[in-house]
Amino acid sequence: MSHRHVLIVGALLALLAGCAGSFDVDEYPTVKGTKVDCEALIADVPRHVAGQQNLDVPGRVAAAWGDPAIILRCGVEKPEALKPTSRCFDVSDVGWLAETTADGYLFTSIGRTFNVSVEVPKAYDPAADALADLASTVKKHDPEKEPCV
Repeated sequence: MSHRHVLIVGALLALLAGCAGSFDVDEYPTVKGTKVDCEALIADVPRHVAGQQNLDVPGRVAAAWGDPAIILRCGVEKPEALKPTSRCFDVSDVGWLAETTADGYLFTSIGRTFNVSVEVPKAYDPAADALADLASTVKKHDPEKEPCV
């Protein structure tokens, strides 16, 4: 193999090493008018969340890390569970509605321009670690409208 081929193969391997794999996120309804903002948010997510490396999520405005996957979905609809009396959990200056699921937790940002949801499997307790890792990206791309109270 020539020196040039070795360099090309090395470059390809470096690109592949940057992403731990591919992950398919189910189709989900998004709020109209959020696509551009969500694409910017997804492009800026950290490479690691809760110590897990990011996965490629083709064809969706979503991001994922680890196995089992922590899944971030952007532009999600307002959760039915969100009521005026719902408790708001503040993690690194981002307010979240917390819901328990069969295998972990579903957090949805509240009080912001649009909603972001993060599924965190029980394997990553404390779940707030994942939210803390994502806070700066959410704050940068999804401005606060109302503070978490």
